[in-house]
Amino acid sequence: MENSGGSNWTLKSDPSTELLPYCCSSCDGGEEPFRGKLLQTRTKARSMSTPSAHNSAKFRRTQSLHGPSPVTTFGPKACMMKNPKAVMHIQDPASQRLTWNKPPKSVLVIKKIRDASLLQPFKELCVFLTQQKNMIVYVERKVLEDPAIANDESFVSVKKNFCTFREDYDDISKRVDFIICLGGDGTLLYASSLFQESVPPVMAFHLGSLGFLTPFNFDTYQSQVTQIIEGNAAIILRSRLKVKVVKECGEKKKGTMDEKSLIITNGDTEPNHKTMQYQVLNEVVLDRGPSSYLSNVDLFLDGHLITTVQGDGVIVSTPTGSTAYAVAAGASMIHPNVPAIMITPICPHSLSFRPIVVPAGVELKIMLSRDARNTAWVSLDGRKRQEIAHGDSITITTSCFPVPSICFRDPVNDWFESLAQCLHWNVRKKQSHLSSEEEEF
Repeated sequence: MENSGGSNWTLKSDPSTELLPYCCSSCDGGEEPFRGKLLQTRTKARSMSTPSAHNSAKFRRTQSLHGPSPVTTFGPKACMMKNPKAVMHIQDPASQRLTWNKPPKSVLVIKKIRDASLLQPFKELCVFLTQQKNMIVYVERKVLEDPAIANDESFVSVKKNFCTFREDYDDISKRVDFIICLGGDGTLLYASSLFQESVPPVMAFHLGSLGFLTPFNFDTYQSQVTQIIEGNAAIILRSRLKVKVVKECGEKKKGTMDEKSLIITNGDTEPNHKTMQYQVLNEVVLDRGPSSYLSNVDLFLDGHLITTVQGDGVIVSTPTGSTAYAVAAGASMIHPNVPAIMITPICPHSLSFRPIVVPAGVELKIMLSRDARNTAWVSLDGRKRQEIAHGDSITITTSCFPVPSICFRDPVNDWFESLAQCLHWNVRKKQSHLSSEEEEF
């Protein structure tokens, strides 16, 4: 990690919960939330794609049919403002407001790679953040390797003050106060993938093609960014899926598996298995891949077999992902504030297999059926695509770490605006009124 910009901070006190001051991973007092309380534990920085088995067991799924309570602290300094009028656990979406425990000092700027149209907005934003707002700006190293940026001599004085990082190598989860995305919906998905636990607030500018998740217009970026820094903004908590992919290692793979691939379950290791854990914002897609045969997978809910999917595949999505691949496969659209998981078959070979919505608190497990003719392939938010063979499994639950997405107006109005502008929801020619002569008939 180059030119780190970490600083000290404290969490805002809450009358209902006594929060302890943050301690870095090198001391004995690192905080980890657990079912609404705080435990003292030691954590270490780790790569996004290789989470430890110890960390995978820290957040156990609630045994009720209600979704796990999401954390309300986002990154090192941001949290959701408490609503004193709230009497229910489900807060009014319009009352969800962003507040800062301390003024933000660092920002991660995510830019769509290899898009020439974003070069000028990116440079303008970085100059504004560094020179006018005195912010520490984090940028991914491969963004600065773009020849259009690397060879721009007028940008050298600004670029030398950046803090750079590399995906899968550097942990910036405790260094970034909030995130600014320049591009389309994919930039928000990418931002989510960089943070496997608490996610800083995300401000997404619409500079891509669809823009369902990017409500801000870049024309007035200075006033809008200033409002965010001052803590004047509404937020929506977009739930994520915690996905665990467990693979069975055959005889040929035993000799090549390293110790980091072992699963630790109840203190015991399973030497013939390896696990990978991910946080998914949109959906988990299991499909038949290049095979011409139907996919044949068993779907379990809380340990009980509920159905076998025979078709092109199945989509397990969050409410945020319900307006992506799932809606194209015939699913309903769910507001992101609804605690739920959607299961949508892809071209099922059955006239009665319809998409279903299950409570956010359940645990789903997907495995190849015993009589499946071929393997399947899984992708997570369109990335990390990998083959699923017999003996492998995919476990999906609702994550305790949502993505706090900053709203342009509020969670309700922004969502319906996106439905109308991006998907042209319920657009048709209006029926004409009846004339007085026609009414007589």
